[in-house]
Amino acid sequence: MGKRELKIFIGMSRALNKINRATNKIYKKYGLTSGQFAVLEALYHKGDLSVGEVQEKILTTSGNIPVIVRNLEKEGLLEKVRDEKDKRRFILRITKKGRALMDLVYPENEAIIVSMINTWSKEEQEQILKYMKKFAGIKN
Repeated sequence: MGKRELKIFIGMSRALNKINRATNKIYKKYGLTSGQFAVLEALYHKGDLSVGEVQEKILTTSGNIPVIVRNLEKEGLLEKVRDEKDKRRFILRITKKGRALMDLVYPENEAIIVSMINTWSKEEQEQILKYMKKFAGIKN
């Protein structure tokens, strides 16, 4: 790896770590892990989803989803019901308690991310977005 590429990688890692540290403080304040927040956030914005759909939305491995779901169920933040159309699948549904929690956590989480990203000008943000899309292979 060349020196410039290594600097870019380190810079990207540091920026993401900084955001993760800030958002993890918010999750901890409300008794959540980042994984739990991610599952609740997917259900909060997308509605009922299968376990597989949640995994796909939050880009995680299947290994930790059962533990996250079980812990969120124990706390009464989501419920798991068998899919009527396919009895092998489970559908996850955010509860009223889970929605009320996300009504508090999500805006706070969004605000911290927005404030951190807004340290860049609008033009810089557009450039970064362009480069991240290019890096991820996303057209336009």
